[in-house]
Amino acid sequence: MTTMSENPLLQKSGLPQFDKIEPGHVAPAVKQLLEDSGKAFIELDKNVQPTWSGLVEPLEKIGRRFEQTWGPVGHLLGVNNSTELRAAYEGVLGDVVSFGLKMKQSKPLYEAFKELREGNSWSDLDSAQQRIVSQSLLEAELAGVGLEGEQKERFNEIAQELSQLSTTFSNNVLDATKEYELIVTNVADTKGWPDSLKQLTAQSYNEAKPEDKPEADSEKGPWRVTLDIPCFGPFLEHCQNRDLREEVYRARVHLASNGELDNTENISRILKLREEKSKLLGYQNYAELSLAQKMAPSVAAVEEMFEELRTAAWTAAEEDMKDIQTLASELGQNEPVMNWDAAFWSERLREKRFSFTDEELRPYFSLERVLDGLFGLVERIFGITVKAADGDAPVWNKDVRYFKIFNEAGYQCAAFFLDPYSRPKNKRGGAWMDDCLSRRIVDGEVQLPVAYLICNSTPPIGDKPSLMTFREVETLFHEFGHGLQHMMTTINYADASGINGVEWDAVELPSQFMENWCYHRPTLLGMTAHYETGEPLPEELFEKICAARTFRSGTMMLRQVLFGMTDMTLHSTYDPNGDQTIFDLHQEISKKTSVLPLLPDDKSLCAFQHIFAGGYAAGYYSYKWAEVLSADAFGAFEEVGLNDDEAVAAVGRHFRDTVLSLGGSRHPMDLFKEFRGREPSTEALLRHSGLKN
Repeated sequence: MTTMSENPLLQKSGLPQFDKIEPGHVAPAVKQLLEDSGKAFIELDKNVQPTWSGLVEPLEKIGRRFEQTWGPVGHLLGVNNSTELRAAYEGVLGDVVSFGLKMKQSKPLYEAFKELREGNSWSDLDSAQQRIVSQSLLEAELAGVGLEGEQKERFNEIAQELSQLSTTFSNNVLDATKEYELIVTNVADTKGWPDSLKQLTAQSYNEAKPEDKPEADSEKGPWRVTLDIPCFGPFLEHCQNRDLREEVYRARVHLASNGELDNTENISRILKLREEKSKLLGYQNYAELSLAQKMAPSVAAVEEMFEELRTAAWTAAEEDMKDIQTLASELGQNEPVMNWDAAFWSERLREKRFSFTDEELRPYFSLERVLDGLFGLVERIFGITVKAADGDAPVWNKDVRYFKIFNEAGYQCAAFFLDPYSRPKNKRGGAWMDDCLSRRIVDGEVQLPVAYLICNSTPPIGDKPSLMTFREVETLFHEFGHGLQHMMTTINYADASGINGVEWDAVELPSQFMENWCYHRPTLLGMTAHYETGEPLPEELFEKICAARTFRSGTMMLRQVLFGMTDMTLHSTYDPNGDQTIFDLHQEISKKTSVLPLLPDDKSLCAFQHIFAGGYAAGYYSYKWAEVLSADAFGAFEEVGLNDDEAVAAVGRHFRDTVLSLGGSRHPMDLFKEFRGREPSTEALLRHSGLKN
């Protein structure tokens, strides 16, 4: 039995002890956390002073305790999920939510923040401190500080239920993904499969098979196809058996939409509760509430952006569709191209048009070489050095790595964990960055920021290293961009350091900015080497990758617009109590945004974790909003000449010292204008997408 003093979740400093944390530690640790924090809060509530040291600093101390105890629990739920951990997490979640609401709804604290903002000492605060005070006031208002009696009670009930529904939604998607498998036994059905897919699915079969069954062989089978993206994507692109493609595609768009794992009612309930919550706070709908904390000024402004992008992309998407239909007909498919055919024929068209396949690229993109290239890039443009520090930090899985970052003066300024591979049994799908430790002052010393970078790339297979698709390479660069904003911060207040305090629709700027470098010749060639021969990527393949950058960009643009418009409409004009179902609305919007119609029974909203279990509710538009910013920011590098190392380094330092360094301490539009010298334009994004010359 672990005593309180031995509970790894109750440590007061340092990195989480992932080698010691067990589900049984969660309940007692959180109970102690809430007890200690409750006492600190009561003391502050009684004696609060409207000063930085008498108000914000005590709150930051409480926040740091949550960072140490509660932060690792939520992280592990995403990367090392188990029945025991779920039960432990859900057992204390309600109490954690209640405590957070109690703090945000404190009238004495709210009044102290107001007094601080309106008092004589306001001008003594720096811009980051002023922004933290202003954002704290808005957060309190959006947390219901102005509500009384029954309204306040109802608001808190809604918050509790929404928190639980979010967890349930995510767990259902994970379980439904884990539950599905297609066992392929006929060698003929694997015709056209790349070796990597055969090896991945054979390995998957061996990991899941009963003990009494013989081992699978990558050439003889059996092969286990799952809905996990590293398997699902290549399968749809290369499986020649159209019936099997249809079966797997239908399973994917029906994920978590039937049986005990059906999320349909959860979505309905989430939308109703969000609308009720918004109206309690005086907003017409949840979209208005969401935008109160974002960069976009209104729903109309978001809709205007979507319409501009939709119009620019529509004709190109129609041409995309004609091209794959023509090719399919030429190569013997007499039926119209269906949803489960699009990826297959797109890949054949890519092969024909650019004479290369994703699979040809894989051998050149081993994870180790890609990391070397990525780290070399950030050293050149930002003046930082990344060094492996495996063994210096406890990890939650043997494949997790740990790195330290050093500044130009040679001092460590940050660190990060990298969890690169897909693990469908216990790891949430997708890719994300999260904060492990925020930069802040602790006992007079700066606590260095530490990030979690989580991907779901193709794992090593047999004696082969992890060989990545080009899309997986882009994803790694994307998440590292988020990590850079967290790790390059120079702000010493946790509420404004790193990504904290950054408006949600600006937080994708650094991540999408980093993706542009995947098409930069020295960067790309510098991170490639054939894993067997050591040969660099041939020049002709690099040229083809660049030529293919805008391949089907109209279709890809419309896909993101469909997601964003559906999200925004669900949270603005849609009536969750009306007759129209969420699926009907999805179909309606798809008519304006999808050249290839959705299947009539498409229920992919049931797995739309970004808006029902993540932070993107009425905010999915942020990807495109921030992509406008990121493309324009990269334009600054293009303008000085990407091959002028000295000029690029100068612009890179400027980007580091504004967007990355100052993060949440200033409004993102002010930071963008300081970096770029003007407001952003959509021109660079449309040019990069091949939708404008």
